[in-house]
Amino acid sequence: MLGFLTKRLGYYVVLLVVAVGLSYALASTSLTPRSYFENRNPRPAATVVDSQLNQLGINDKTPLPERFGDWASNVVQGDLGKTIKDTSVNDEFGSRIGVSLRLLLIGTILGTALGILFGAWGAIRQYKFSDRAMMIFSFLIMSMPMLLVAAFIKQGAMWFNNTMGTNIKFIGEGDTTLADGLFTMLQERAIHLLLPTLAIVAVTIASYSRYQRSTMLDVLGSDYLRTARAKGLSRNKALMKHGLRTAMIPMSTFFAYGFLGLFTGATFTEKIFGWHGMGEWLIDSITSNDVNSVVAYSLFAAVMVLLAGFVADILHAALDPRVRNG
Repeated sequence: MLGFLTKRLGYYVVLLVVAVGLSYALASTSLTPRSYFENRNPRPAATVVDSQLNQLGINDKTPLPERFGDWASNVVQGDLGKTIKDTSVNDEFGSRIGVSLRLLLIGTILGTALGILFGAWGAIRQYKFSDRAMMIFSFLIMSMPMLLVAAFIKQGAMWFNNTMGTNIKFIGEGDTTLADGLFTMLQERAIHLLLPTLAIVAVTIASYSRYQRSTMLDVLGSDYLRTARAKGLSRNKALMKHGLRTAMIPMSTFFAYGFLGLFTGATFTEKIFGWHGMGEWLIDSITSNDVNSVVAYSLFAAVMVLLAGFVADILHAALDPRVRNG
């Protein structure tokens, strides 16, 4: 198993380098940081604009391979460069990454676990009311983009406040600090985390439950499950020991690819609920033609997706002995 995971880790490192290189090339050729300086009033001289672009390492008159080489050598030393406003990308990255991880990890872990449970439960209770209700919920959520799901949840919370006369604040992350007391701070953070997490959990449950239900139905009609029952195992024990484990193997692969879509959706969730995370930073950076910040976000996204793929490989190896044996 260790050899398998080592090979996969090496494979992901190569993919990471290729993905970041392509992201840098795309951001450098499609964004126009020169216009950010030239559109100032009064318009600066061309030499001044070139000087500022050179200082930031994003002058389009410098050959792209040379720019990428300088950027990559700094990144290897832990320096992500300067934003277009001449501030540190590292500082901006550091202040936002915790916000996004807090939102993504809780929503992903909770949504994945519930999606697998609901999918397996729906397969066991096929065509019963609970299965049909879960099917309607899943198709309804999957037919809407994450942007729409988050907007609906936000509108629902506003309706609740207006109808019940409450004033529950759900925009932003909460203003309290440790100085207000640990319990107060955690309570405030939990309230503000609830709605954006709910949007991510709903989308994750909808997609994972459908796939898990389908794979579980295939397993329920398998010969080895009937053999396990014939050897004296109860239905529940046979399902948990042999059925659910086998049905989860394809899900580990789906997890890696599903995380990318979830990551994109979280960008809009952050914007709608006023979370100052990586997604909001990406949108603001694109509109201001900030090349170094866009590439820093791409690096973060690539690491997260490949990390999800590595976790999926670990789950796959743990569930399937053939993978562990090489």
